[in-house]
Amino acid sequence: MPRDEEVHEPQDSYEAEEWLAKARLDLAAATRLVSGNPPLTGAAVFHAQQAAEKSWKALLAWHASPFPKTHDLRLLGQQLAQHDPGLHELVLQAANLTQFAWLFRYPGEPEEPTLGEARAALDIATQVFEAARLRTKGALGS
Repeated sequence: MPRDEEVHEPQDSYEAEEWLAKARLDLAAATRLVSGNPPLTGAAVFHAQQAAEKSWKALLAWHASPFPKTHDLRLLGQQLAQHDPGLHELVLQAANLTQFAWLFRYPGEPEEPTLGEARAALDIATQVFEAARLRTKGALGS
């Protein structure tokens, strides 16, 4: 069965907290990579994508909503928007990060993203993380 067809069944509300903890680490990694000398922009956008993905999965786990094992932020965001329509605009912005799950990671790929592109990806990932953190704050004590 292709990986995107596998489904993850959240076990309990603490799982959302675990996903957010992992997302926080990816945000920290992306921040350091963008701030380095020289900045490592390809790795930074990868970690930005991962932070957004794990943040969306945290919210889906918080809603006890099974989700596919995928890197596709558009798909995860569409599912999440069914629970929280207020996320619609952010879901659209975050979907653009999906490509960074694989782009720039292998030989023969396009040139590294610019510093501006990496900072923009990090900004969107941070917004996604904060949206997830704030929505789960009362339930998880975050």
